[in-house]
Amino acid sequence: MSLNNLATRPVGRLLWEYSLPAVVGMLVMALYNIVDRVFIGQVVGPEAIAGMALTFPLMNITTAIGVLVGVGASTRISILMGRQDKPRAELMLGNATTLTFINGATYIAFFAIFMDPILRLFGAGDVTLPYARSYMLWVLPGLLLTNIAFGLNNVLRATGYPTRAMMTMIIGAVTNVILDAVLVLWLDMGMVGAAIATDIAMAVSAWFVVSHFFRQGVNLGFRRHTFGLRLGIIADIVSIGAAPCIVNVASCLINALINRALVAHGGDMAIGAAGIFVTFTSLLTTIVLGICMGLQPIIGYNYGAGLLPRLRRAFWLAVGVSSLICIAGSIFGLAWPGLVARAFTADDFLIGQTVFCLRHCLWAFSVVGFQIIATCFFQSIGAPAKAMFLSLTRQVIFLIPLILWLPGQMGVKGVWLSFPISDLLATAVTAIMIIYQFRQIDRLSALKTAAI
Repeated sequence: MSLNNLATRPVGRLLWEYSLPAVVGMLVMALYNIVDRVFIGQVVGPEAIAGMALTFPLMNITTAIGVLVGVGASTRISILMGRQDKPRAELMLGNATTLTFINGATYIAFFAIFMDPILRLFGAGDVTLPYARSYMLWVLPGLLLTNIAFGLNNVLRATGYPTRAMMTMIIGAVTNVILDAVLVLWLDMGMVGAAIATDIAMAVSAWFVVSHFFRQGVNLGFRRHTFGLRLGIIADIVSIGAAPCIVNVASCLINALINRALVAHGGDMAIGAAGIFVTFTSLLTTIVLGICMGLQPIIGYNYGAGLLPRLRRAFWLAVGVSSLICIAGSIFGLAWPGLVARAFTADDFLIGQTVFCLRHCLWAFSVVGFQIIATCFFQSIGAPAKAMFLSLTRQVIFLIPLILWLPGQMGVKGVWLSFPISDLLATAVTAIMIIYQFRQIDRLSALKTAAI
């Protein structure tokens, strides 16, 4: 696909063409974890799914490290391609690849050495620790492959290949489902089988996406001279990727606080309920994040090309679609919470805990789509400080005080209510920032028109 289409084709059609493959790709990525949790919850038992929920903070850390490079590089590449600066875009791609390998080797070694203390810090007890440990030790190598596949997939989409990016993820997901059935169900390998299935599937996805950048005639590919790290290039990548990275790290710390609060007020099964809630809502936010990934090259390219009115149309269209998805998801979860719970477990007590959780956590979830799209918008125009602040309002500034205060007043119910309250407060801040930003864009557009 020609990158010039980003500046000329109707915004709605572009958003559809770029977002649909991205949404499918993101849903496929989500399947890696969801399929593992379904198999583990149904086959191994409720303690196992609680143990797996304890691994979420560690997974968030590795995701944060991957996002630091992947999102930062793809955003910069979109802007550079809009400015027709292909040589620097190639340097971005090569440096991002090198950074991904260095970061992956570092965190794999660190987590392998300090696995038990870290899991204890995140709320693991004597019952759940063996399940969490066995899964994490086997899945660690696959996390590096996840960073490679996910990070370069963003670049693949940003350089005009959204359908190919989708297909690389679909291939891996199908592999994961087949291997989960074989290793967990047929060979009865439990947590270890689920982890190995994920490792192999991510290796397949990583191979397909890396091979694209070695092809002749692609819009952007690997060049030998681009892999040596350069401080200026690294700074450009990190300055954009820092915002979503810090958000993911904050999410990790919050998960630790939430797990501790849940153990204190609700026990291990409350952690299992939180794991199901996170899995259900992550399925919805994954769709929104897919829309963000489709939106990002449109925003980045047009911002780089100075086509400011197209930014506004693309943004509000993405907000409308994302809000509808979150509204539909929250209605479903509130109306049929038992159905959601039974997809992951047959244990009556855990089902009851999950129903209680969903009925308190989801009533303000409909506003989350607007928050995510707004954060993506600021990242895409190269405003990382604003994107980071906006993300931290929900994850840190509002949620942490609520988690520390409400459970002491209301018990486990206070943990669950912290989520919707923080969502509403963060949405108010988001609205103020977006209104101000678009007023600035309107002024720039008016000045450009007057100059012409």
